[in-house]
Amino acid sequence: MSDELGTERYLRLTVELTVEVQDIGALQAAALKEIEHPDADLDDDERREQAEMVSADETGATALQWLIEPDHVLGLIEHVDQVEPREAVLGVEPSDGPSDEDDEHEHDHGHGHGHDH
Repeated sequence: MSDELGTERYLRLTVELTVEVQDIGALQAAALKEIEHPDADLDDDERREQAEMVSADETGATALQWLIEPDHVLGLIEHVDQVEPREAVLGVEPSDGPSDEDDEHEHDHGHGHGHDH
C-alpha cells in the first residue's frame, strides 16, 4: 500500500546462506518423501520426474529446494507491518563453501543506497 497513487516503492531483499550437507542420502530421502506426499500438487509423471532429478543431483541442491517452505522465507519480514511481499524467488545451487569474506559481511547490514534510472 502506498500513500499516494503511483508512488509505490519496491525493495529487493537479498539473502545468501551457505549450508553444509552432512547427509546427502537423508536429505534426498526427505525431499522424496515431500514429492510423494499426497498434498504435493504433482501428477504421476511430474512426481517421477522430480524424484529422478532429486536422486540424480549429487550436490543435494534440488533436494534442499524441495524442503524449503516459502513461508519460512517470508518469515524474515512477517513482523514488519509496513511492507507487503510482492515476489519471491528461491534458488539453491552448489557452493565451494563459506568464503573468507563471510565474517566481514556478517555485520554489514547493506546500508548502501543504489539508484536505478
